[in-house]
Amino acid sequence: MTDLELMQTALAEARLAAEAGEVPIGAVVVRDGAIIAAGQNRVLRDVDPTAHAEIVAMRAAATALDNYRLPGCTLFVTLEPCAMCAGAMIHARLGRLVFAAPDPKAGAAGSVLAVVNHPQLNHQMKVEQGMLGEEAAELLRNFFRERRS
Repeated sequence: MTDLELMQTALAEARLAAEAGEVPIGAVVVRDGAIIAAGQNRVLRDVDPTAHAEIVAMRAAATALDNYRLPGCTLFVTLEPCAMCAGAMIHARLGRLVFAAPDPKAGAAGSVLAVVNHPQLNHQMKVEQGMLGEEAAELLRNFFRERRS
């Protein structure tokens, strides 16, 4: 699968989250070009403040690999990770992060905080941003617009 197809899969997960009343963020974990896990925000459904799409996907990937470390894996996510998710990615030794839209309120891959690839941390990963960013941002804007009305 191409990076574009993988981000489209993450967006599909985000749409499923929105249909369930969750903030529309989706993620997939990829290894050797194949999706090994997917996730979407589940904080309301699971009554779990840690059930962000990235955490859900990384938990499933760790189970699939029978290893809490995810070296050689790429995480595709529709919104820039928060500090909690960025910390989990570092702990998992994720190889690469690809996110669609920046998060100017809580992004921890450079927008608000620089948790990902902070020079004092013991793990660095490749980071790419912007792929389908406008589509992901529009999904979030529409979700919150509908909630407010």
